[in-house]
Amino acid sequence: MKTELNYIHFSYQTSSQKEECNIPLSYQLFGQDLFTAPIILVNHALTGNSNVSGNRGWWKQLIGENQVIDTNKYTVLCFNIPGNGYDDFLIDECEDFTPSDIANVFLKGLEALNIENVYAIIGGSLGGGIGWEMLTKKPELAEIFIPIACDYKTHDWLHAQCLVQKFLLNSNDDPLQKARIHAMLCYRTPQSLNNRFQTRYNQEKQRLESEDWLVYHGNVLNERFSLKAYKLMNHLLMNINAEEKALEKIEARMHMISVDSDLFFPASEIRMCFEKLKEKKENVFYHEIQSIHGHDAFLMEYEQLNNIIKNIL
Repeated sequence: MKTELNYIHFSYQTSSQKEECNIPLSYQLFGQDLFTAPIILVNHALTGNSNVSGNRGWWKQLIGENQVIDTNKYTVLCFNIPGNGYDDFLIDECEDFTPSDIANVFLKGLEALNIENVYAIIGGSLGGGIGWEMLTKKPELAEIFIPIACDYKTHDWLHAQCLVQKFLLNSNDDPLQKARIHAMLCYRTPQSLNNRFQTRYNQEKQRLESEDWLVYHGNVLNERFSLKAYKLMNHLLMNINAEEKALEKIEARMHMISVDSDLFFPASEIRMCFEKLKEKKENVFYHEIQSIHGHDAFLMEYEQLNNIIKNIL
């Protein structure tokens, strides 16, 4: 399985015209050689990267040999969002870039690889939002589109949470850790945390176990992720805005997957998008994961997610 980091280099002018830079677009391939099997493009989430399969793959419960996305049957391609730091490339002026720009960059990457279309695009959260942006720009790109726990735009509630993240990330005192702690409370739900921790107190550390868990997640992300990368990803999540009028032109069979308890991208909003598209298109479908865990359920409820995707591909 070809898992090394590969690069495509090109110059890119942002849509805002504020910045022109040389992009080292990195990517990984898993499974079959290019052009020998159907290609599935996976767009990673906010703190994810191109390493989606294998021992350290963050979506290894979904992608791999004999998994639902079977690397014996498919070529799996995943680009790194430029600036996520996985390939050591960082962007200084993150607010010059939008999800629309990332979609353009990914489309240029596909073009450089001589890939005219793919079998499927699948992405969770921010990755799904970039998928929406890609398909409004190139409606014929994919046969199947599976956006998970995301919508085609950032609505007010999510924008507000990202704004709090921005304030925390621009502070001077442990910005990344504090932003991550706040984010974890948005990724999960009150029921998820209450059921897990039951107000248990850690006598040794003199704090609630829930507090210890939050501090741990803040510190872990700080060790593996850079502040610049987090600022970029938060900015992108804050600004998903695929052109609504172009949604109905997407040719792919669309399977929208929500989480019933999601606080970031509420199921009601995704269902509303589905219902609007269903009035104009036949090949649109809606699925819902049942979970107490909120937004992060797309990284936790693998039995449900696998069953849904197995019936799609």
